[in-house]
Formats: sequence, C-alpha cells, structure tokens
Amino acid sequence: MTPPTVLTIAGSDSGGGAGLQADLRTLFACGVHGMTAVTAVTVQNTIGVTGIVEIPAHVVADQIEVVAVDIGVQAAKTGMLANAEIIVAVAGACDRVGIGKDGHIPFIVDPVCASMGGDQLLRDDALDALRTELFPRATLVTPNLDEVRLLTGIDVTDRKTQEQAADALLAYGPEWALVKAGHMRNVDDCVDLLSNGTDVHELPGPRFDTGNTHGSGDTLASATASQLAQGVAVPAAVAFGKRFIVRSVRDSYSLGKGHGPVSPFWRLSSESV
Repeated sequence: MTPPTVLTIAGSDSGGGAGLQADLRTLFACGVHGMTAVTAVTVQNTIGVTGIVEIPAHVVADQIEVVAVDIGVQAAKTGMLANAEIIVAVAGACDRVGIGKDGHIPFIVDPVCASMGGDQLLRDDALDALRTELFPRATLVTPNLDEVRLLTGIDVTDRKTQEQAADALLAYGPEWALVKAGHMRNVDDCVDLLSNGTDVHELPGPRFDTGNTHGSGDTLASATASQLAQGVAVPAAVAFGKRFIVRSVRDSYSLGKGHGPVSPFWRLSSESV
C-alpha cells in the first residue's frame, strides 16, 4: 500500500539534527513518504552554523512543482526559507499545485526565523514576506516564542500574552495558530495554545531538563503534517504532534559538543503515541 505523502520545504542540516533531515526521519517514523524541496544547504554541527548556501528561488519552486505533478502532495510544511525571494517563489509554486488552505492541500508554515538563542535569522524583508505571502496561505503556523516576538512584537510570558500572540498571528491570515510554550522558562509545565480565533485548545505537556532539543520544532510540525496528510482535523493532528514531540524530547540524546537532537526513534518500538 502506498503511504501518505508529505512535502517538506526546508534547509539541509549537515549535522542531521534539524531541518529536512529531522523532517524526513519523523515522517518515516510516522509511516509517511517524505519528499523535499531544498531551500538552503547549511554548514553546521551541534555547536552552531558556520555557513549557508541558498538555493536559487526558481530551483526551490521547481522542486515543489515536479514532485506535486508526478507524485502528489497530501500535506506540506516549511522550515528554513532563507530569504524573501525564496518565500515569494514558494508561495507561487504552492498556488500552482494547490498547496495551502485555498488549494485544499494542508500547509503548515513553521516560520524558522530565530536561532536557539533567539537571534534573528531572516532579514526584515523576509519576515515581511512570511507575514504577507505564506501566512495567508497557511492551514497552521507553528512559531516558537522567539519567532512570535519577531513576527508580532509580543513577548509571551503567560497565558494572557499567549492568547494575544495567537490573535496577532491569526490576523496575518492563517487558519490556525499554535503558540508553543517550550521557551516559556518561567513556568513548570509546557502548555501550548492552539487557536483559530473561535476554538481554543490547550495542549499540556511536561518540561524536561535537557539541552538536547535541536530539531524539536521541525519534529512537531512534521508529526502534525503526517496526520493532516491522512485527513485528520487540525486539532487532533496537532494533539498527535504534541504527544510525539513530548516523547521525542524525553528520549533526546547527546551528540557532539553542543545541543543534541530530539529523537523519534521511540516510535520504531512497539509502543504507540
């Protein structure tokens, strides 16, 4: 039986902890066939990024279209998109093949625009392109709190500001917004907030004392995409993604001299999510 298909539009992580490598191993663990549109090749390890080579925007768009026309896409997600030109090209390609809330193929925008330390990774024009080009097409956006701050100007510190951030993100046009609480260090638990402006869902989870969280955002978004590709509604798909990332952080492992990755390997055992 042919498995569901998910396209990840993201950068390559030479250390294998995040980016499209994290996406593909998560999709595999969820029983999904993963496809890629590579946006950038990074030179990185567990310590940091020392170089980035951006793929020409038309090549990124061509990758999206060629797999969609031949293989078919049942859900798609983004990761690192590198620059405004690529973002605009991705938006156009998605429109042409029906990816996005108006084209009826579920589309998760994980707006990778901040480093693990909170530093801005995209120029201001690329941040604007995320807001104006991709957010209106998104079924779901999944920023971490540093990315929320860059995109909306809101510093999330509690439930009230979490709700404000969700409303601000929804104002850019996505169908749903997930405001993750992983970086909210002042609280004991990790309660994510999912909202479409009318329905609000709390997604509680434990907080683990580990520095090995590299690729956590990619893993959550990919696990969620694996469910959307099978026709699961957004709240249930995100709940699956939340359970998946909780286990993946719990089983994260040390690697190299810096931040190790979260691990979806637990899913290959007989246990279920």
